[in-house]
Amino acid sequence: MLLNGFSFAALSTLVFTDFVNAKPLTKRGPDDELAATALSNAYKVLDGTLSDGSTRTTCSKDTIAVRKEYGDLTNDEKDDYITSVKCLMKTPSKLSATQYPGAKTRYDDFVVVHINMTMGVHDTASFLAWHRWYIFAFETALRKECGYKGYQPYWNWGKYPDPTISPIFDGSEHSMGGNGESVKHSGYPLGMVGIQVPAGNGGGCVNTGPFANTTVNLGPIAPSIDRALNVPRNPRSDGYGYNPRCLRRDVNKYFTSQYIRPVDIAKHITSSKDITAFQDTLQTDTRAAFSMHTGGHYSIWGDPGGDFFVSPGEPTFWLHHGQVDRHWWMWQNQDPANRVQQYKGGTVMGNHNSKAGSTSDIQQLSVVTPAGMTGIPSKSILSTLAGPFCYIYQ
Repeated sequence: MLLNGFSFAALSTLVFTDFVNAKPLTKRGPDDELAATALSNAYKVLDGTLSDGSTRTTCSKDTIAVRKEYGDLTNDEKDDYITSVKCLMKTPSKLSATQYPGAKTRYDDFVVVHINMTMGVHDTASFLAWHRWYIFAFETALRKECGYKGYQPYWNWGKYPDPTISPIFDGSEHSMGGNGESVKHSGYPLGMVGIQVPAGNGGGCVNTGPFANTTVNLGPIAPSIDRALNVPRNPRSDGYGYNPRCLRRDVNKYFTSQYIRPVDIAKHITSSKDITAFQDTLQTDTRAAFSMHTGGHYSIWGDPGGDFFVSPGEPTFWLHHGQVDRHWWMWQNQDPANRVQQYKGGTVMGNHNSKAGSTSDIQQLSVVTPAGMTGIPSKSILSTLAGPFCYIYQ
């Protein structure tokens, strides 16, 4: 179990052709076959020939949203997304400046919410459902507060063997910014599994692409970055103090080359027979293999990307967790009737004897809750085609 990675027990001790313009999948590996099955079954749920156990209201083929892989977006679509994320980074925070002095922007509000909720929404029944709700809230803020026209893109881990040259991290004008500046630094041990992950070719400040010179305001709380890089400590022990510094990355291919390949993605879906097995192995690292959740986060690493609590401060967090949600959606929709409503686990990270989670539990998002959507229970956010949701993955 990991300390600096995203395994949590250790941390607690510290196809309708013209249907919505969905395009045929470009086959890259066995995971794409599973994605095609998931999409086909989602269509069947939507047209009523298959049930996922949810009650559908307003979601239909006329209202469905399509979430796309970042590399499949047009340049105009990428620019629209980038502009909207940067808009949130300029819009004033809605939080108390006294309680959260480091929260300067609406983007920071999302970081604070993640910090506050961390212990209840990782390694618990809420992990997948809460993050689904959280990503939707971010997508909604982009659309409602910043005029974004699209939907939340995702980063298909298996699509890019070397993410440094992917359209996400290549530093071009339509990317999410480049790698950090190349500086000499040490690798980092990922927790109790005792595996030393080698340093990548970054480590410094991001100075290329649209997110060059981005300022990080909150944290660090649980940094995993080499201390020799001298990331300043937060003036408050809870990480909420104002601590402006550069966005750092160490984008690398260590994980994409051996733990989150297309074959790994497919194997995880086909070998997980229930939600307990699926979500536990999605998050838990062993000496044999790092989990996909860890692999995605630490393919970015850096500050705050490598900080368990403050990781949403990294702009590509949303693409990574978009893929986590897609991965769950793919697993659910292999067998919607039996999988979509599965919800199991405890309520406190690292404490498997904690109270069991219930589908009636209310999911909390504080000031980033979409307008008019307070009091959403877990049962309403298990299907992407019911409750407040109406989207599929292409």
